[in-house]
Amino acid sequence: MAFEPSLSTSTMRPPLSSAAAPSMADSLPSINFGFDELRDRIAKFTVKFDSFIEKGRKRVLEERNHFCMNIAESHEDQRMKQKAIEILTLKSNTHAQTLQKEAQETSEMHAAIAAVTTQRDTRAVHRDRLRQQIADTQKLIAQRLEAQQKHAAQLDAQAQFNAPELHFWQEYLCLSIEGAGTADRLKFVYTHVDDRNWQHEAWFELGTERREYEVITCRPKLEARKVEMVVEKLNESRDLAVFLKEMRELFVAVMK
Repeated sequence: MAFEPSLSTSTMRPPLSSAAAPSMADSLPSINFGFDELRDRIAKFTVKFDSFIEKGRKRVLEERNHFCMNIAESHEDQRMKQKAIEILTLKSNTHAQTLQKEAQETSEMHAAIAAVTTQRDTRAVHRDRLRQQIADTQKLIAQRLEAQQKHAAQLDAQAQFNAPELHFWQEYLCLSIEGAGTADRLKFVYTHVDDRNWQHEAWFELGTERREYEVITCRPKLEARKVEMVVEKLNESRDLAVFLKEMRELFVAVMK
């Protein structure tokens, strides 16, 4: 039976005068509030709510564990990548050092090649110069040898006339020819130039080193200007017989 609030409280009040009337509590209506149904519904709700909370807690825990695993994996990946970066950096530095060393070695090698090339070129120029000098020297030697051979031939041809001519000079001019002790110099010695002493000698040394003859020294002393004139005539005419005769005349004149 449901509770009706619209019922008048006067109808619930028993008559005061009746002795056998029931008690007020007995006269109250029976009210059903539905507590059992409410309790059952609350219990079901509580079960559902607890199940929801438990599932949510498990889901959150799983998500947290998964998140922690992802973080750990991320950290591990970051560590591995950092290590890989360090290895690559080390390799890059080593490679850069190797390239720098190779560049330096290449530069040194190029410098060495340039130095060797310069030395080779210098030696080639020096070799060519030596070859040219050798060729010029050989040519000069050949020319001198040819000239010596011609001169020897002339001497051989002249030799047949020298002996009679020398004999003539010795007899006619009282002259003898000697070596002066050095190359390219002859000593001409006269006798019979002093009327007081026929054995008294007069001599001079004639230098033949150059093409132009010259009197180096003489005994006794002669006047330099006269000797120069006689030598100039000899160099112009190349007539040695006339020169020897004139030198004898100079000695005879100075000894008078």
